[in-house]
Amino acid sequence: MKRTESGYKPAPNFLDEELHSIPDLARPEFPLWELHEMSPLLDSSNMTLKEWNEIGRVIYENYEKYCGFVVLHGTDTMAYTASALSFILRGLNKPVVLTGSQIPLSEIRSDGRDNLITSVLIASEGIANEVCLYFSGKLLRGNRAIKMSADGLVAFKSPNYPLLAEVGITVKYNKSALLRHKEGTKLEYLPFSNVPIGVLKVFPGIQFGLFEDIMTEKLSGIVLETFGSGNIPSGGDELLPIIKKAFASGSVVAVCSQCPVGTVTLGTYETSSSLKSAGAVSGKDMTTEAAVAKLYHLFSLELSKKEIKRLMEKNIAGELS
Repeated sequence: MKRTESGYKPAPNFLDEELHSIPDLARPEFPLWELHEMSPLLDSSNMTLKEWNEIGRVIYENYEKYCGFVVLHGTDTMAYTASALSFILRGLNKPVVLTGSQIPLSEIRSDGRDNLITSVLIASEGIANEVCLYFSGKLLRGNRAIKMSADGLVAFKSPNYPLLAEVGITVKYNKSALLRHKEGTKLEYLPFSNVPIGVLKVFPGIQFGLFEDIMTEKLSGIVLETFGSGNIPSGGDELLPIIKKAFASGSVVAVCSQCPVGTVTLGTYETSSSLKSAGAVSGKDMTTEAAVAKLYHLFSLELSKKEIKRLMEKNIAGELS
């Protein structure tokens, strides 16, 4: 990001200039690195599945050339991209570390220098061989991370999964938390198709009938953000025929919680029973970001509705417990 009269905006070749002005990146003991700049450059709020696919493709096509990869990304949608890449790059056995900064790299107090330097070191070590997110001394599983702060330097957390590593004087890996890989597994590139996915957040007094025209064949997948462990307002009985109709039209409804910590257990309370009986599936302790990416992934594989429902409740890439 470069400062302009209209605010910070991405500028071609500006990052390359900034990186070459950081002495530590040129030290002989620092890993050798090369920069690949995407085009066009985007503010991360403008990210789409097209960009997710493109980042995945670049990594896939250059996979054998490098020990690891660092993806420099804006913080607003970093957790979405990290979740998406965990499904797009199946069989990954090298580190892919997403990082960025709350204060642009060109500014004096930028947190980007440490995040960048540490991310490159982690990527070069080949220990956390999965899609990760590094920020402010914490290495998180990418599809377990959420953005927690718009202005704090500790911007990301992993509420339902332990840290992959904590960085102080040394990098202390939590090896029991890292993904395990089968020997001989080859990397697959599984890009997302442009299927329609929606997110609906439940709130007190919501009138589900207003959303009936949306929750049909117009949406392949729906992430329903509910209260607590999967609860909806008691007046939500009108939601049952809507979900049944949506499922009959080919939609899959995945239920996630608005609470950062905890898991969805449909049927535990009476207010969540209608969702279960209507055919909604539990997102368990998945983040909304991971649930959205997973729906894109499963629909892109052209699986049956029954199989998509089954796999939404099954761990594929470390996204749920």
